[in-house]
Amino acid sequence: MDRIAAFFDIDGTIYREGLITEVFKKMVTHEIVAPKRWEEEVGPAFHAWDRRQGDYDRYLSKMVAIFKETSVGISHEHIDHIARLVVQQKGDRVYQFTRKEIERHKREGHLVIAISGSPDALVREMANKYAFDDYRGTVYHCDDRGYYTGEITPMWDGASKKKALYQLADQYGIDLSQSYSYGDTNGDLTMFENTGHPCAINPTRELLTNISRNAELKQRIRVVVERKDVIYNIDINHLELESSI
Repeated sequence: MDRIAAFFDIDGTIYREGLITEVFKKMVTHEIVAPKRWEEEVGPAFHAWDRRQGDYDRYLSKMVAIFKETSVGISHEHIDHIARLVVQQKGDRVYQFTRKEIERHKREGHLVIAISGSPDALVREMANKYAFDDYRGTVYHCDDRGYYTGEITPMWDGASKKKALYQLADQYGIDLSQSYSYGDTNGDLTMFENTGHPCAINPTRELLTNISRNAELKQRIRVVVERKDVIYNIDINHLELESSI
């Protein structure tokens, strides 16, 4: 009998922000990244997003680019240590909706799997914390001495997540038509399209727009928004998006 799985993005879906943000802060305090780089390269994008005058993905891409660059030549043991600290200190900052969904899927005997664009060291730590059955994250490759080379295999885009989804389905004998997926950005769209029970939590405008253009997906997706201690179920068929910022 085919198994049922629940596939979860992490950043913005389980964790309330981006885990790589916390890694970036640790890299500054560990003097791997100069504070000036935050002030000049990341700070403006962060403050624009924080004031809701800019794009979150632009802010996140700044940090990803700097992480990729500054991690070159660093031992994976150092990054693993930072990842453990981040999850120990921040790993409970999760949405109550997705926490409850993880617990529900476990009770029902479903496989629980993370597919996230965060560095695999971080994804591994979060997967361990919440007792996931497996995970896939962005792989930052190391040389034979265990030092980062700058080469990566991404897991933040739709094509990569779709490929991972089908590889995991083959590996575990998963029936995707009966399985669940949770995400918040357009990179999660292919997971929604290829699972029977998709759920967008706090979705971006781009993701909502693309969902609304897919008539079949639009009829079966669940859209959830969590604010403070309230969870809202949104009817996308009657949702009107105001003009973009």
